[in-house]
Amino acid sequence: MLTDPGGRVLDVVQAVRRLTGLSLWRSKALATHVPTVLDGVPQKDAEAAVVALGDAVARSVARERRAPDFLRN
Repeated sequence: MLTDPGGRVLDVVQAVRRLTGLSLWRSKALATHVPTVLDGVPQKDAEAAVVALGDAVARSVARERRAPDFLRN
């Protein structure tokens, strides 16, 4: 989850593009408007994405997605 794109938005957009494989336009939309960059990836990949976004001077966190209550038993 991207919490703050920081001052160097273009670097963050390029990092998002490398992580997702999306076009530059869609990566910019993700980096500036949508907090969730990657969804449903293994924790190891999420932590690598946090490091990559951190290198681009963005603040981000890897959050574990909780299963809905009806699936947990």
